Amino acid sequence: MKLFMFKSESKSGLHAFTAEPSGGQLPSPYQPWTAVGVVKPDSDPPHGLSRQAIELSIQEHGFQLWRVNSLSGRVRS
Repeated sequence: MKLFMFKSESKSGLHAFTAEPSGGQLPSPYQPWTAVGVVKPDSDPPHGLSRQAIELSIQEHGFQLWRVNSLSGRVRS
């Protein structure tokens, strides 16, 4: 599965993965969403995030949110 990456323009540090390029299933409270990249099926997601966990969340909810702590640069999903 290709993982399409987005960032929220209304919530600093908030990012998302989804299986669809338009991002139409992303949560509306954090719109607008800007596409920032794609993770190919044979590539690892950034920041050591688990592809298995991301794909499971996409199957269950249509997306996976994650954010970067602006002070430490750490990633949380």
